[in-house]
Amino acid sequence: MAEATHPVELTVNGIPHTLAVPARRLLADSLRHDLGLTGTHLGCEHGVCGACTVLLDGEPVRSCLLFTVTVDGQEVTTMEGCRAADGGLGPVQRAFRECHGLQCGFCTPGFVTTVTAYLRDNPDPTAEEAREAIGGNLCRCTGYQNIVASVQRAAEILRAEARRAPRGDDRARDERGGAEAKPAPRAEAS
Repeated sequence: MAEATHPVELTVNGIPHTLAVPARRLLADSLRHDLGLTGTHLGCEHGVCGACTVLLDGEPVRSCLLFTVTVDGQEVTTMEGCRAADGGLGPVQRAFRECHGLQCGFCTPGFVTTVTAYLRDNPDPTAEEAREAIGGNLCRCTGYQNIVASVQRAAEILRAEARRAPRGDDRARDERGGAEAKPAPRAEAS
């Protein structure tokens, strides 16, 4: 007899998906096997190591501990979703590369998603704060110094990108050197 499946709708990395999954299918398995997103790794399968960490509605969670049916209607972001808009490496991924924050790379997806969420709320961490932020993720290769450096470098990259990003107030600029132009009058709704 075939195992009963349940429909689940979720958005993964900005793309809506509808899955039919058994009630006991783990989110990590759905991401890897049903959707082909193999950046999410399974390490301990007990929620201890952090390799399976993804963002659920923007918050880090262990995908090896969640049944897929429990995330119906929610937004999931994986390592693949932490890329830049142009498809290249995102700020946290770039920082890990620049600072040699990975060796074998098995734990890296969990660190990237954890750090992505952390820096959203803590844009300028000290080294001690960075250590605290990654405290729930295990790495057997690096000794953590380069991971802490990666967190701080990612924060620098994000702050620099925020300074370069156009603000809403900067839309209306005069062509003669950037003086503010008066905004166009708003159309009244009839």
